Amino acid sequence: MKVSFVVPTLNEEKNITKILDDLIEESKKKKLDCEIIVVDGHSIDRTVDLAKKYNVKIIYDDFGKGSALRKGMKSAKGNIIITIDADCSHRTSEIGLLIEGIESGYDICAGSRFIQGGGTEDMQFYRRFGNKFFVFLVNLFFKTNYSDLCYGYRSFRKDCIKKLGLHSNGFGIETEIAIKAAKKKLKVLEIPSFEKIRRDGEGKLRTFKDGFDILSIILREIS
Repeated sequence: MKVSFVVPTLNEEKNITKILDDLIEESKKKKLDCEIIVVDGHSIDRTVDLAKKYNVKIIYDDFGKGSALRKGMKSAKGNIIITIDADCSHRTSEIGLLIEGIESGYDICAGSRFIQGGGTEDMQFYRRFGNKFFVFLVNLFFKTNYSDLCYGYRSFRKDCIKKLGLHSNGFGIETEIAIKAAKKKLKVLEIPSFEKIRRDGEGKLRTFKDGFDILSIILREIS
């Protein structure tokens, strides 16, 4: 199987070479036939210039993380698509589990920080509370059993992307994926994932603004 990595970026010049080096190294270790797609939000630093030194595909997006992921996944040629953040918070050593989940027959394999073997060193108490609240709402209204929701380290079977019919432009994309996977009765597997603290630079998540967007998506999908 061919694997496509989709990496959304915005002013990640201090992290981009590290994440690309790690993806390439892990792909060689696992002998993957892969492509790397960097979807950049018109960075004003050297993110794109540094990425161009690698054998990666670079496309641009104007609207946010969700839009970038949708555009990257649509462009992907792989049978398996893996979304991974550019801030080096995701461990590339977990890629094998994400691939094995799809190869075992699941449509989506989602990293979870809140099952045995997972964890995080980069979540303030109010973000942890918000995530648990959103998980509770989604599980209640959509009869699911998720343990994590607002986490972007995931793998997808290529043919399920169109079935999801995603529309979110912002950080609510992960919540939309979880809800629509349930509505479409797709097979979802959670795997343990450990979230490291961002390697360098400032995070793009805005807790209250993006939290409101996530809540809006949940309420929209309920109605």
